[in-house]
Amino acid sequence: MKTAKFALPILILLSLTAGIFAQTTEKPDALLLYRRGRDLEAVGRTQEADQLYNQSIEICKQELVANPRNLDSYTVMVWSLLRIDEYAQVVSYGQEALKINANDYRIIEALGEAYFYLNNFSESLRMMEKYIDSMPTGERISIAYFFVGEIYRNQKKYNKADIAYTAATYHEKNLPLWWFRMGQVREQAGDKAGANAAYQQALRLNPSYREAQQGVSRTS
Repeated sequence: MKTAKFALPILILLSLTAGIFAQTTEKPDALLLYRRGRDLEAVGRTQEADQLYNQSIEICKQELVANPRNLDSYTVMVWSLLRIDEYAQVVSYGQEALKINANDYRIIEALGEAYFYLNNFSESLRMMEKYIDSMPTGERISIAYFFVGEIYRNQKKYNKADIAYTAATYHEKNLPLWWFRMGQVREQAGDKAGANAAYQQALRLNPSYREAQQGVSRTS
């Protein structure tokens, strides 16, 4: 009986010790850090978010030392690099990732964004169109269409931009900027009624959107 009385506390102690050891040796999760960063960024805590993105990047680099063909590590790293505006690094790492798998569409879409911010619109368009053609129901399909719209708007190809923004808002209906952009290109193309409808939708989503209010006034 004495043995039984002492056995239970010892087992509890061993269990607690094992739990503490598991916590302290738990592998850092780069994707989790990235997602936490996005959550912080969404509420305006950008400095804290950037710290998490940088931690995520360092973890991914360590993972790639251990396994240079780990496409998940490449993906999370380029996503994190995008969030801290390191577009040239996104291109560099993204190109390395595509040498492993030329059809990793997570990487392709990220490259499309990076090229856009580097003002390489032709390469951005190529990447985004490749993503759209291959992943018509992909997680980033609305983003891809929006960037295509932005490229055509910058090139003053307003009808093509309208088509892209229309597709973007079909997949994601609740972003007032996207409706405003649609209004802009329709107005530039001479479609005042269509522009007014798009500006009105932007205002429904954000009643204080001053530029959309001005757009409604111009096209009414």
